Amino acid sequence: MHPNPAFRQDDPDLFARIVGDVGFGMVFLTTPDGPRVAHTPLIMGDNATIGFHLARGNALVRHIEGARALIVVNGPDGYVSARWYADSHQVPTWNYLALEAEGPVRRLDRDGLDALLARISAHNEARIAGEPWTMDKTPAATRSRLMDAIVGFEMTVEAWRPTFKLSQNKPAAERERLIAGLEAGGSGAMAALMRAFAPADPR
Repeated sequence: MHPNPAFRQDDPDLFARIVGDVGFGMVFLTTPDGPRVAHTPLIMGDNATIGFHLARGNALVRHIEGARALIVVNGPDGYVSARWYADSHQVPTWNYLALEAEGPVRRLDRDGLDALLARISAHNEARIAGEPWTMDKTPAATRSRLMDAIVGFEMTVEAWRPTFKLSQNKPAAERERLIAGLEAGGSGAMAALMRAFAPADPR
């Protein structure tokens, strides 16, 4: 988490929406073989839980059950040029949204894995046009074989550590200049995020 308190949020409902909107992240764990990371789809569950699955051969699978892990979800980001500021004393920086979640992980049984996969597919199918794909469209034997190759897990989030670095520490006029520069440079998602989380003018 960024040390500047201007870049923090304190809204677990917002964090859950970000996990749902992004739907993908990284799971970090310190193992006896050293630090390891896995990249995986994510889904929010009840009671501040995050579900995910890993390939059975993934290095984390042998160690993550019962361990305390870290999940990271990244949102929009964008380079901020110093030439966009009116203040000549500014330097380049990078704006970004990053969300960390920490907590213990439990392994799901077969029924739990089946339910997890159904929730992930339903959540993401609902975001695209057309008739949704459902798991029952896959033949039972094929589905069982594919499920044998993965393992489901669920983290209970005990700590959120968010960073919303959106130039909140800059005057409103400078922020508008940065937003215009980001939009012109193709970083429209970051520009939109800066507008959505515009603070009161600090000066």
